[in-house]
Amino acid sequence: MSTITKSVDVEADVTSVYNQWTQFAEFPRFMEGVERIDQTDDTHTHWVVNIAGVTREFDATITEQHPDERVAWRSDEGPNHAGVVTVHRLDDAHTRVTVQMDVDPDGFVENVADKLGILDRRVQADLDRFKTFIEKRGGAETGAWRGDVERPGQSDPGTLGL
Repeated sequence: MSTITKSVDVEADVTSVYNQWTQFAEFPRFMEGVERIDQTDDTHTHWVVNIAGVTREFDATITEQHPDERVAWRSDEGPNHAGVVTVHRLDDAHTRVTVQMDVDPDGFVENVADKLGILDRRVQADLDRFKTFIEKRGGAETGAWRGDVERPGQSDPGTLGL
């Protein structure tokens, strides 16, 4: 399993940046190899990706989501990966986006890509395209989902864990 951590500073406020990260259907506009993402409910997505000419489909679960802070996920099957996108307010007009992913490359091509640092560069390039995407829109997001998804096993303090 490899861990990839990359960041980019974006000229847009933290709320707009976070809101854009909740719009999964827009990911193909800035993520290389992502052909389509369908959000089936508040915490489940279906991905269609093309990796080195091979189309793969898999489902992922949003495991944690907090407005203006973070979105975390894990794959349910297919390529084994999990990650978190965090947004950090730098000032009223600038936000740092950090992606941390744990990836278990599947197959020869993905293992070679991992060893050569191609996955690292691809994540950074996706972040750079995200920066361009939202900055060209004047920092305006294409939509928003402001729901809160608690991490599994986290209980409401008012319920005493019951």
